[in-house]
Amino acid sequence: MEQDKIRNIAIIAHVDHGKTTLVDELFKFAGSFRDNQKVDERLMDSNDLEKERGITITSKNGAFNYKGFTINIIDTPGHADFGGQVERVLKMADGALLLVDAQEGPMPQTYFVLKKALALSLPIIVVINKIDKPAARPYWAVDQVFDLFVKLGAPDNLLDFPVVYASAREGFAIDNLEDPHVDMAPLCDRIISYIPAPTGDPNGPLQVLVSSLDYSPYLGRLGIGKVTNGHLDINKEIAVAMRDGTLKPARITKVFRFEVNQKVPTEHADCGEIVAISGMDEVTVGCTYTDPLNPIPLPPSEIDPPTISMGFIPNDSPFAGREGQFVTSRHLAERLARETMADVALQVVPNEEGMGFQVSGRGELHLSILIEKMRREGYEFQVTRPQVILKEVDGVTQEPIEELTIDVAEEYMGTVMEKLGQRRGRVQTMDTANGMARLTYLIPTRGLLGYRAEFMTDTRGLGVMNYVFHGYDTYAGEIKYRTRGAMVSMCTCKTVAFALFNLQERGKLFVEPVVDVYEGQIVGEHCREGDLIVNPAKGKKLTNMRAAGSDENVILTPPTVMSLEDCISYINEDELVEVTPKAIRLRKKHMRKWYGSTAV
Repeated sequence: MEQDKIRNIAIIAHVDHGKTTLVDELFKFAGSFRDNQKVDERLMDSNDLEKERGITITSKNGAFNYKGFTINIIDTPGHADFGGQVERVLKMADGALLLVDAQEGPMPQTYFVLKKALALSLPIIVVINKIDKPAARPYWAVDQVFDLFVKLGAPDNLLDFPVVYASAREGFAIDNLEDPHVDMAPLCDRIISYIPAPTGDPNGPLQVLVSSLDYSPYLGRLGIGKVTNGHLDINKEIAVAMRDGTLKPARITKVFRFEVNQKVPTEHADCGEIVAISGMDEVTVGCTYTDPLNPIPLPPSEIDPPTISMGFIPNDSPFAGREGQFVTSRHLAERLARETMADVALQVVPNEEGMGFQVSGRGELHLSILIEKMRREGYEFQVTRPQVILKEVDGVTQEPIEELTIDVAEEYMGTVMEKLGQRRGRVQTMDTANGMARLTYLIPTRGLLGYRAEFMTDTRGLGVMNYVFHGYDTYAGEIKYRTRGAMVSMCTCKTVAFALFNLQERGKLFVEPVVDVYEGQIVGEHCREGDLIVNPAKGKKLTNMRAAGSDENVILTPPTVMSLEDCISYINEDELVEVTPKAIRLRKKHMRKWYGSTAV
């Protein structure tokens, strides 16, 4: 493949600004599918979690042909918690498409991904997407993007960025808002003319930095990266420079190019191509495939440090081993070690006291996605409440701070500001227009733990909140999270409707009738401070006496069903979340016998 006929682009944007939908339309426009072929919506969101949540979690590669050019696409996540995915895959790109919603404009994650792209001096095409929205304001969005470039100190040559207007859902792109809406050709033409061909010496020593990983049940681990120098041939003897600087010999067994979202085997890959390579199972992100006679490793990407950690502990509840396939500490260790090889933003260390591991990541969502993946794979374990990672600077304790952006109706603004003030948030900017307010805060990462559910309740589900890591600052002081206690079961039993009927007056329930619970399990939230010890199996005393009103119907309010993220953010320091393939339970960390005199 001719090097000047290759274009490698990363698509970067804030979450839900239309990256994956745009990729779908580019593939369709390029004729990558048959007329009668059934094509899934959001084709690049390939795993079940991505389809369920409607977000991109892991970066992926694809490619299409246009006018004799091969355009390699790297689809990246848009959520701040998966920023580690963006940082490492940008090394494969020679340019980027920055997608911005025509109504919302640049958002916190836009700032984050643009900063990473500018640090690599990548030329950027700005795509103002969703211009078909009734409230779209594309010219305002362009002005906001320019201000963001200036704020980030972009050099003069990148400030003169080209702008393309598009609607990925409708399948068109235009250079000017007055142009007819036809197809995606203007965007493809702009990619070819503005994004440079990959540089590198095709006759030099081999260099391929592994920026992503894939797995084949037949070939084992595949390293994905751009051929920066030299070329690849199958059965070629190479060396792999590991992250610690050691060299290990290997042989290339297979090389794959990307076509649409599939990998196609090839016998040869030229300089500038993005390929997947098999031949060594120990390869990890940051390794370099290089020439054994003249090894020249490439420096791995710098990754921002994690901000939150959680304990992953083997399950020791009375129901341990009933529902999971992998339950031991050794199983946990193997699975977490496997995850760190693919996710460089994740750190795992053994607990200093007791069994289990301390797992650190970018945020609650980053860690909860890992927990959900493990749960679906058959793992059974427990997790502790998330803790922020503090550090000492010149004897002063510092903690991670997030930049929080909130869009909310003006009528709910007072409640939101009051709650954020209690969580040590500091207002930076406040703008109001057309009955809506946009608030920008600097708030400790601790202050956001468990806040999303509260925020959605306060704003009747109509508010939007987004955050991005801002940096470290002085410890802001104590924050009180939960003001109410828990209802804790005093025995291992099956729940009884009559008992739950009487308990629902004391707070909200998390369980329904005829469900197995154990001693120490949290079955509901008390309406006051302090825990309440309850007997969820207490039945009605039967006699042969009858009286009017004594046989009233048992009417239960439906229990509160909490997601995994809700459970993680709900628990206190003395509580755990038990995670199994079939259930998510809340429990007290330390079991003890509860006696009838203190129970309800």
